[in-house]
Amino acid sequence: MTRRARRVLWAFGAGVTCHAAFVAGVAAMAVGLFTGMRSGLGRLHGLGTLVADGALIAQFPLLHSWLLGSAGRARLAALLPDEFGADLVPTVFATVSSLQMLAAFELWSPSGVVLWRVTGSAFWIACGVFAAGWLLLARSMVDAGLGLQSGAAGWLAVLRGRRVAYPAMPTRGTFRHVRQPMYLAYAVLLWAGPVLTLDKLALACAWTAYCVLGPLHKEARSRRRWGARWEAYRRAVPYMLPRLRPRRT
Repeated sequence: MTRRARRVLWAFGAGVTCHAAFVAGVAAMAVGLFTGMRSGLGRLHGLGTLVADGALIAQFPLLHSWLLGSAGRARLAALLPDEFGADLVPTVFATVSSLQMLAAFELWSPSGVVLWRVTGSAFWIACGVFAAGWLLLARSMVDAGLGLQSGAAGWLAVLRGRRVAYPAMPTRGTFRHVRQPMYLAYAVLLWAGPVLTLDKLALACAWTAYCVLGPLHKEARSRRRWGARWEAYRRAVPYMLPRLRPRRT
């Protein structure tokens, strides 16, 4: 097999795997959160449920944070062919993150405890907030660089025989209002929807904490990468909650 054929094979294989996992993970998340985590296929009970569901809650923030760091990215690159491993890292990272999301929602063992369920006009309001959360997430992913967020940037670069073109520091669109719009969108989705179960409450509390604290490590990397430009942006734009009034200059 020639080097070019090997590169093309790896690129297409990684791309198909990544985007299939991405669609499956997003679908599982949408259904899981909307139904209050009652769509999980796990059938454990008692202590087994607490241990398994607790592990599913913990695995995403722990592994996700590690893979975002230099050590995690280096480990991903080491698993891939030397000639283009570093360029496939965004694709493999998106694949792993999607599989983590898929596992969290599909392997969940529901408790069956419903805390509240809205009906009537409140149901449609809850659905509207849920939809707004997805729209915010989609828009913020586009603003941050959809190719990087979806994993497409990696395998397309390898396919073309180029290095990955990482986007510039995002400051437009949703990033004009808050520095972490994607994490804000995730937090909205965790609490939105017409059904709140004990399961969803546990997941929402844990993952909302990650949405608030996790980006601090990301911002430290941004400070090292962009320096004074990042500091000026940080002072001008709030962390996660947009200002109700324009900032006075």
